[in-house]
Amino acid sequence: MGRPRTRGGARRVLSGPAAVALLFLLPALVALVVLRLAPAVVAFVDSLFRTTLLGGTTFAGFGNYLELFANPDFQNSIGVTLLFTLLVNPLQIAAAFLLAVLFTKRAAGSRVWRSLVILPIAVPPAVSAVIWSVIYRPDGLANAFLAVFGIPPQPFLTSPQQALLSIMILLSWIGVGYWMMFLIAGINDIPTSYYEAASLDGASSWRQLWSITFPLVRRPLAFVLVADTVSNLLVFAPVQILTKGGPNGSTNLLMYDIFTRAYTFGDINKAQAEVMILVLITVVVVAIQFRLLRAED
Repeated sequence: MGRPRTRGGARRVLSGPAAVALLFLLPALVALVVLRLAPAVVAFVDSLFRTTLLGGTTFAGFGNYLELFANPDFQNSIGVTLLFTLLVNPLQIAAAFLLAVLFTKRAAGSRVWRSLVILPIAVPPAVSAVIWSVIYRPDGLANAFLAVFGIPPQPFLTSPQQALLSIMILLSWIGVGYWMMFLIAGINDIPTSYYEAASLDGASSWRQLWSITFPLVRRPLAFVLVADTVSNLLVFAPVQILTKGGPNGSTNLLMYDIFTRAYTFGDINKAQAEVMILVLITVVVVAIQFRLLRAED
């Protein structure tokens, strides 16, 4: 008696809302498997082998990983990537948050300025890199602006001390407006009655920002933090166009190092191993961020 009822219930579930939901999710699930999970498995398997110059393939185990960590160029790339992530993420998120707070105020001209900040999103990263390559030229706009204040021309892209910072400024110009939109949406969802009550209690604008805006925008802020971290760990086009990892490896981020190892040196297996290391670093960094956010909650 119990079995037919169970099968009938399962059949009703599969032919009801669950089946419709699964049907809608099926294209996304197929794309996830084909475009994400399957390439990841292939990359991991390839990273365990070594291809000789004659085209032969031998199993290397984790030998590719050990050789990578013993490589000074790879060690430098890891250090540059972590330093880049540590500096650029707080810079972009803080700028996006402050601009979001500023542009949600009902001030004259705020919509115009908000549009100007968002405008770089419409420009592809490669095109933005070309534009900034002109700005960073010795006779470009950046040095012309500095000359107004009596500052001599700066070697933005040819100085090991300035090249990475120059890449950060370019990426912030591209990304701050994008992340700002998410934070503006979060701020606009906060009921105005909270601010009205705080004003009646005599709370200053800074106090309202710290006690109302910041706590209630934590969810979109957490999303922006994680998405911005992943985005910056995958930076490639600006480095390829502006510095090619130089000078002296000061901008040799992991994505560019993977490209160089795969298509310049032709070492696909070590490049795949480096891809897996980059994925692991991304997962660890994002997990730490989630842990910190959960602890603060």
